[in-house]
Amino acid sequence: MVGRPLTEAELIERARRGDQDAYGDLVHAYQGIAFRTAYLLTGNAADAQDAAQEAFVKAFYALQRFRRGAELRPWLLRIVANEARNRRRSAGRRVNLALRAAAAVPSGGAAPSPETSVLDAEQHAALLDAVNGLRDEEREVVACRYFLELSEEETAQTLGLRKGTVKSRLSRALVHLREHMEVDDV
Repeated sequence: MVGRPLTEAELIERARRGDQDAYGDLVHAYQGIAFRTAYLLTGNAADAQDAAQEAFVKAFYALQRFRRGAELRPWLLRIVANEARNRRRSAGRRVNLALRAAAAVPSGGAAPSPETSVLDAEQHAALLDAVNGLRDEEREVVACRYFLELSEEETAQTLGLRKGTVKSRLSRALVHLREHMEVDDV
């Protein structure tokens, strides 16, 4: 007899009891956003893969401390973000995010004209340069909020910040981005 699919809460409970298949289902559900989060913070695919994988291992061993009834995604993404930051710091290099993959917007149907494609590519490149020029703390909130499409609350939980801090950093970052984009338009 085939039953209904397990809910996330049921998978978490089974994983807490050591069911590796249940945890595997959770990993499968979140591996894409975990990798994108780590990639946005490390700027390197290999480091992002390692950070996400290590975060899943750490999360498995920390499941007993996970608060029942809480949302798994922000909790897990916070572990991913911390692991990615640790890897970035330990590498001893300043991150220069390659947001192109995370920010790619799929085409909606009709092919744009060559002129439109060139203009869009130039604007996209200018925006990415502007985002990469932000301070790390501003770039992280912009990446989580707009490229990963997390809510302000999820962004706060993922980065270990207060919601008000996310709002203020987003506000400052958007001012800096507008200033940068206006200078480029002149």
